[in-house]
Amino acid sequence: MNKTILHMDLDTFYVSVERLINPELKNKPLLVGGTSDRGVVAACSYETRGFGVHSGMPMRMAKELCPEATVIRGNAGTYSKHSDVVTDIIREEVPVFEKSSIDEFYADLSGMDKFFGTYKYATELRRKIIKETGLPISFGLSVNKVVSKVATNEAKPNNQLKIDFGLEKPFLAPLSIKKIPMVGDKTYQTLRNLGIRQVKTVQEMPIDVMHQVLGANGTVIWKRANGIDNTPVIPFCDRKSISTERTFDRDTIDVVKLKGIIMAMTENLAYQLRRGEKLTACIAVKIRYSDFNTYSKQKRIPYTSADHILIPKIMDLFNTLYNKRMLVRLVGIRFSHLVSGNYQINLFDDTEEALNLYQAMDKVRKRFGDRAVLRATAMDAKTIGRMQNPFNGQPPVVLAHRKQ
Repeated sequence: MNKTILHMDLDTFYVSVERLINPELKNKPLLVGGTSDRGVVAACSYETRGFGVHSGMPMRMAKELCPEATVIRGNAGTYSKHSDVVTDIIREEVPVFEKSSIDEFYADLSGMDKFFGTYKYATELRRKIIKETGLPISFGLSVNKVVSKVATNEAKPNNQLKIDFGLEKPFLAPLSIKKIPMVGDKTYQTLRNLGIRQVKTVQEMPIDVMHQVLGANGTVIWKRANGIDNTPVIPFCDRKSISTERTFDRDTIDVVKLKGIIMAMTENLAYQLRRGEKLTACIAVKIRYSDFNTYSKQKRIPYTSADHILIPKIMDLFNTLYNKRMLVRLVGIRFSHLVSGNYQINLFDDTEEALNLYQAMDKVRKRFGDRAVLRATAMDAKTIGRMQNPFNGQPPVVLAHRKQ
């Protein structure tokens, strides 16, 4: 039995979500990512690509190439929510699927032709996602993951493409070698220097030559160029960690600012745990200094999702890592060893007042946004995520706290 692998990709996902939130952005050039000169383009609309803009480009350069583009910082929490909706739809409709990124999915439809056509099935699934989420999505369907992914990219924007069994090589042959997954800028330049531009040239080369030029990667690229890929679809399971980090516009030595941002990050991720009914048993802090040396430290803790437990432990790790004589470029935190569960009351430390406060805070955040309520020391951490202020110009609720 031939395998049938479906690849689905939400088109310009961050851009599409922003346009869903604000329809006035439709058909206008749009950049999503860091808004400072040191920021990077996370996503760009098709309207900007004719100017040479692409994801991963410095935001400063992108704005120079397309000055009329609207720039939006973006909100990871908002994108995750929309991604989860799509994931739930696919989970209900597909027996085995893999979520390879926030906007990209694989599904193994092998054997389903006995009951109904896989192409028809994939088409109906795509229509359902578009109808229920309002987000454009493309798919490719073929005998393996690599060919399906390339087919999706050829189908975009917002379209679909099936590559029948046995036609993998003819489909790939006229394409640029850069369209083969795993061929990055450096590898592409190496192949260009050898006069290789199209996939067809690699198909005609002996596999040994590719191995001599690029080593083990050359062998993999040769197989992919010939439509050969036995990589299985890995069944999706919920992620085992969540994290966030912040790169500063200017390297800083302001310890008050650093601690405020660390606290805001911890508070936000703790809320994400509670919202997803998760607990963490391992926390980590990362610091990158101006010389680009990066240090991290982690610690195992009892399972929890409570701010008042996590914040002091995160601050202890930060104080252990922090070198007061060096400028800091980046800080980040990570919660791992996640399990399903709700916060259990600590009979020795918790009060009814504290537990009621958590419930009230989370209720406000769920209704008005992740940062609608926050501690006073986190007020300056405005770039944890773009906050959509629901208070019609009023500031967010601020919680004062006593010094430990």
